[in-house]
Amino acid sequence: MTKIVKIALSAALMLSVGAVTASADSDKGLKLYSKKLKSACGISGAAMAGKHTQGEWQELNKSGNLAKEIKTICPKAADEDLDAKFLPHYFDFFFNFASDSGNVPSC
Repeated sequence: MTKIVKIALSAALMLSVGAVTASADSDKGLKLYSKKLKSACGISGAAMAGKHTQGEWQELNKSGNLAKEIKTICPKAADEDLDAKFLPHYFDFFFNFASDSGNVPSC
């Protein structure tokens, strides 16, 4: 019986670690914002993330309008800086530092 429990717990641990490493990263989003969008937007990452609440950022991401909203806030942003591979990281950054999150980024 204990062997089955150990196996089940090990499997659950592996799945949870795998899910975390496969997800986007707000630290990477912060770095991407600082490198690719900060000069085009002309505002800090804190100001950008604070444009919306967590719920609003989540809705923009779910509806597929995140890149469009970034372009609205930052009209000088280049299209290659809004590539689909960057959007999950941008979203995590904006979500984690949204106006109602209580978090403040370092940029």
